[in-house]
Amino acid sequence: MFIYLSKKIAIPNSTRLKCVSWNKDQGYIACGGEEGLLKVLKLETQTDDAKLKGLAAPSNLSMNQTLEGHSGAVQVVTWNEQYQKLTTSDQNGLIIVWMLYKGSWYEEMINNRNKSVVRSMSWNASGQKICIVYEDGAVIVGSVDGNRIWGKELKGIQLAHVAWSPDSKILLFGMANGEIHIYDNQGNFIVKMTISCLINVTGAISIAGIHWYPGTEGYIEPDCPCLAVCFDNGRGQIMRYENDENPILLDTQMNVASIQWNHCGSVLAVAGCQKNITMDKDVNVVQFYTPFGEHLRTLKVPGKQMSAVSWEGGGLRIGLAVDSFIYFANIRPDYKWGYCSNTVVYAYTRPDRLEYSVVFWDTKNNEKFVKYVKSLISITTSGDFCILATKADDNQPQQCPLVSAPGFQPDIESERVKWKGYECAMARGTVLSSVGQGARKGKEEAEPESGNATFVLVLCNSIGTPLDSKYIDIDPLFVTMTKTHVIAASKEAFYTWQYRVAKKLTAMEINQVAKTRKEGRERVYHIDDTPTGNTDGTLDFAKAFTATRDHICCITATDKTLIVGRESGIIQRYSLPNVALLQKYTLNYRAYQLSLNCNSSRLAIIDIAGVLTFLDLDSRASSGDGFVGDQAAAPSGDPSKFERKDVWDMKWANDNPDLFAMMEKTRMYVFRNLDPEEPIQTSGYICNFEDLEIKSVLLDEIMKDPERPNKDYLINFEIRSLRDSRALIEKVGIEDASQFIEDNPHPRLWRLLAEAALQKLDLKTAEQAFVRCKDYQGIEFVKRLGNLQSESMKQAEVVAYFGRFEEAERMYLDMDRRDLAINLRIKLGDWFRVLQLLKTGSGDSDDALLEQAYNAIGDYFADRQKWVNAVQYYLQGRKQERLAECYYMLEDYDGLERLANSLPENHKLLPDIGQMFVTVGMCEQAVNAYLKCNQPKAAVEACVHLNQWNKAVELAKDHNMKEIGPLLSKYASHLLEKNKRLEAVELYRKAHHFLDAAKLMFKIADEEAKKRTRPLRVKKLYVLAALLVENYHEQMKTSQQSKAKGKKSEATSALAGLLEEDASSTDNRIVDNAWRGAEAYHFFLLAQRQLYDGNVDAAMKTALHLRDYEDIIPAVEIYSLLAICSSANRAFGTCSRAFIKLESLESLSPEQRQSYEELALEIFTKYPPKDNRKSELDSISEGVEGKLPTCIVTGRIISEYQFWMCSSCKHCAMEQEINRYNFCPLCHSALA
Repeated sequence: MFIYLSKKIAIPNSTRLKCVSWNKDQGYIACGGEEGLLKVLKLETQTDDAKLKGLAAPSNLSMNQTLEGHSGAVQVVTWNEQYQKLTTSDQNGLIIVWMLYKGSWYEEMINNRNKSVVRSMSWNASGQKICIVYEDGAVIVGSVDGNRIWGKELKGIQLAHVAWSPDSKILLFGMANGEIHIYDNQGNFIVKMTISCLINVTGAISIAGIHWYPGTEGYIEPDCPCLAVCFDNGRGQIMRYENDENPILLDTQMNVASIQWNHCGSVLAVAGCQKNITMDKDVNVVQFYTPFGEHLRTLKVPGKQMSAVSWEGGGLRIGLAVDSFIYFANIRPDYKWGYCSNTVVYAYTRPDRLEYSVVFWDTKNNEKFVKYVKSLISITTSGDFCILATKADDNQPQQCPLVSAPGFQPDIESERVKWKGYECAMARGTVLSSVGQGARKGKEEAEPESGNATFVLVLCNSIGTPLDSKYIDIDPLFVTMTKTHVIAASKEAFYTWQYRVAKKLTAMEINQVAKTRKEGRERVYHIDDTPTGNTDGTLDFAKAFTATRDHICCITATDKTLIVGRESGIIQRYSLPNVALLQKYTLNYRAYQLSLNCNSSRLAIIDIAGVLTFLDLDSRASSGDGFVGDQAAAPSGDPSKFERKDVWDMKWANDNPDLFAMMEKTRMYVFRNLDPEEPIQTSGYICNFEDLEIKSVLLDEIMKDPERPNKDYLINFEIRSLRDSRALIEKVGIEDASQFIEDNPHPRLWRLLAEAALQKLDLKTAEQAFVRCKDYQGIEFVKRLGNLQSESMKQAEVVAYFGRFEEAERMYLDMDRRDLAINLRIKLGDWFRVLQLLKTGSGDSDDALLEQAYNAIGDYFADRQKWVNAVQYYLQGRKQERLAECYYMLEDYDGLERLANSLPENHKLLPDIGQMFVTVGMCEQAVNAYLKCNQPKAAVEACVHLNQWNKAVELAKDHNMKEIGPLLSKYASHLLEKNKRLEAVELYRKAHHFLDAAKLMFKIADEEAKKRTRPLRVKKLYVLAALLVENYHEQMKTSQQSKAKGKKSEATSALAGLLEEDASSTDNRIVDNAWRGAEAYHFFLLAQRQLYDGNVDAAMKTALHLRDYEDIIPAVEIYSLLAICSSANRAFGTCSRAFIKLESLESLSPEQRQSYEELALEIFTKYPPKDNRKSELDSISEGVEGKLPTCIVTGRIISEYQFWMCSSCKHCAMEQEINRYNFCPLCHSALA
């Protein structure tokens, strides 16, 4: 940052000031002094010039009101910004609250304890509460509307200061003896604050100031110190929170009067006076520190005694109360910013985020891209790229710090190699703390270098996309960048990285990049080393931590030279890309900022006091004299005699080694050969100096609303020679201007002349000027103009060359050359206008062009995802590929189907359309599309993908494809692996593999039967399996019929089918006895149903059938059921046989057998084991063995000759019984 005094306001009657306070929101300045003096001032910028913004604009007092009400010296003034109130108090203890009404300040409330004097007042961050402390130990907390919330008398304590914590939960009370006590917001004592900065200090001390930054603008890094305490003896400490055990310690070596943080907590101003040893008197100074205790600047202020300091709301000015004057100083902050390829990159903090918001603002298209970066250190730009230097995350040391740009990983392997070197250094004990050495005493002990304190350099393009990153172990305090190298320096060493940007690398080039990485595209050099340009530098960070007495303080580089400045004034010059120390120069001051001109012949140096000087590298090198001192007889334009004060920015021209622009206070000067042009009022930061134009950005204005940068904040200044040449051309003529440009040659001026000559159709001069500025396209254009006959045609071409296309088109149409107008619009890509022009004229040759225009407009809409509009134009332009894409994006599958139907066979678009249908599950349409382009294999794959296996099998058969079988089994096994067996059955069924499906189904049914849970479910499963077998029989029969094709009778073909089935079937049990399981469970359920209905005889007869199914239903269940039914039917002979069978079963346990025997004994002691009637089942079965069918409705044997038979399962029933049913009781198929 740079600071300079800018204004001084005198207080009438030389009344001495005691205090000053600047309202951060509204800009009012309140100052209090002796004899009851209280004034409210306001500085406002009055300017109509858009370019004069910020500090450059003249500022006048728009308010200067004296507030009457105090009689004694006003000692405390404090603002409540939220409620626009001013609170003041004087030496008599009188407190007045002032309010703004119609542009003036009036008394609102008055309070006087009449006991003691107010020492300090503080509003909390929300402006709701004020805390007032009196010298006698009284504390009052009041609300904004004047009500007292609580009061307390602290006995035996003299109070001097008060401060609120940002969350208003804690109050700090500063005592007259220098102690600070921590209280809660209800006035209860918590603890004394540890004051580390006063260790070994003797004598009486008092507190000069306590300021706790409330975080309203965010913090410059997470966990940033924000509570500053300073004592009158110059000692101070900055803490993260009220009981921070490792505060940052300051020794300002001055008598401090007042301290204050700036608006965003990034700079602490400490005001007071310093003993000047040589002049033996005190000098007023303001010292500026970072929150980490690093000293930034010193501002000397005239006058006898400084009493107070206050920052402006934007942090760009500071107000100082000295004697009976208010001095104002302007501040040029060190923003984190850069400029690359028309993009301004800047960073700011927000209260709602821990990270920095880094904005990449493309000024050409007025677009912005925001990235969030943790612990950003700096932004450096060059060419089209920028480097963000950040701290690596301690918790995840290898995590890249760019939040919103995922997808790139650092080269972790090489980072590990670096870490090894670092560990070796730790072992040798050469590591010094490189974290914030400006923190004076106590800092080194407080923060040793932590194991993961690495830093990251992220290479980004101009929209913030990370392209590469490097982890380094040195603190990148100074970073510079050229087109090929990034150089980062700590205080002891510098690191070079030859970065590469992958455009489109071939595999071979990628290999080379990987190799060169190992051969040393990264090097580290210690500042005390003397590299020779051979391979001295290695990637060994260990040596980077060796201490040096003379620290690095600044660096700069061009493509061939690297300059490093040291605190003693030595400047070291190295060559690039092979780093070799070429020369050392000695200055008698310490450089703060360095800059090399475009051919590296001259170095500009801005020192710590803002003085700009130059150093000629080439002439110095040739003279061999390494010292810059008083040179004898310096020629005119000698850089050693050049000096400018109060310089805070400078930029060399990119294309001229003698041109540079510099910022001096609020003026910009342009120098040619060290001669200045007249200054320009501005406070912008210089982005770029090229083509005799300076691009400058008003960062102060942007930072007021960083989320909405405005193009007005980017200003272009033309330098004098460009302005003069333009004026000459306009007013005098081309010949004289040509002579002037000859004397002051520059490509930009020649281009200006060429353009002026073109306007006047002076082709000869234009051609010469284009030759002088090496514009080959311009020369070609002039030649083409020379070949044109018509004067008006030439004029139209020139108008088009200057981009006045509307005018050019009008001229073409006036000449009746519609074709040229159309060509012009085609070149510009303005197809809407092309279409208009084509429609207005007539001609047959326009059809192809018309289609091209329709398609181009379709592309325009499609690129913007306006598919509906695109479809209309593609239809007219007959561009089927894009039309298909639009239909797909619109989910208009009917349209897509129509398109597929309209295409000729084997059209190249059909496979793509087929694929589109597949992705949305439309199988039939996909198959049609694939078949139309003769791709049956793709059609089958689509069916398989969409689980349409029957269709797949059909297609495979139709096109004689072999591979469907393996596919099917593969998918089935996949389903079975996942235990989706019913899906596998369905798959086989759909694919007409009925036998495989039946086998699986039987397996499922058997397993379900073993569980002995729900017999009805088991019956259903067996029925399903049996029906699949019936389907298989049908399939074999029809396949034989289709083979025979009517040559043989139907019976013969059916027979052949059965024979083939017999030959092919390995599993006869399943095929022959398909219905056994279903029958078993059917009769099992029927018997129980009959038993419960009271039809016991029928139940017993049905149960007797179950004896044939012991392989399916466990014997225990069959004979238990038979025993129950027969005993109910009083057929105790059958019952007895059932018990005999039960008792002989081997599967029973002894206990079960015992209980059966006891039950049998109980029954047959009462009833003799004889049947009343002989069972018809027994009598018949004795006669004709197993020939007669069983009725599936009643379970009785059918002895009639006429009975009903089911068409599906081929089971029988008595006709009179089945009439009551609509479905077959066994297989549940509908009755015919």
